Amino acid sequence: MIEGLFRLDFIERNENIIFIGQCGTGKSHCSIALAKAACEKGYSTLFSPTVDIINHLSAAAAVNNIERTIKKYISPRLLIIDEIGYLPIDKQGANLLFQVITKRYETGSIIITSNRPFKEWPKIFNNDSTITSAVLERLLHHSHVAVIERESYRMKDKVTV
Repeated sequence: MIEGLFRLDFIERNENIIFIGQCGTGKSHCSIALAKAACEKGYSTLFSPTVDIINHLSAAAAVNNIERTIKKYISPRLLIIDEIGYLPIDKQGANLLFQVITKRYETGSIIITSNRPFKEWPKIFNNDSTITSAVLERLLHHSHVAVIERESYRMKDKVTV
């Protein structure tokens, strides 16, 4: 499935990709490789960790510059949101990320990496089931989900006791 994504048809169809798996399984690596391929084909692409997006949007909201800042995240044909779920997101952060996802819905592709299965996503979004449902509905409507189940690349050469 992942090899087929490198045809980049998902970008033309404004579809999303969600990579789910434990730490060290290659989720970010795959998303970076797809971003590189997209750039080589001329697609505008932006890669950012979730925490950086939220911090950037929060700072913009504090100075009433939110609309202009959101445009940064809705303009590229491909947006990669890396590591969603590694750190908790407060209510404001959840609302801001929701705005980006909503404004990109059916107009641009998103790749998301997460170490959390969907059933744990309410914990990511401050236990707000409404935002969690709305985010998942928009992301999953036109999507490819790749659950990566393997040992960590980082730990493969480590001896376990």
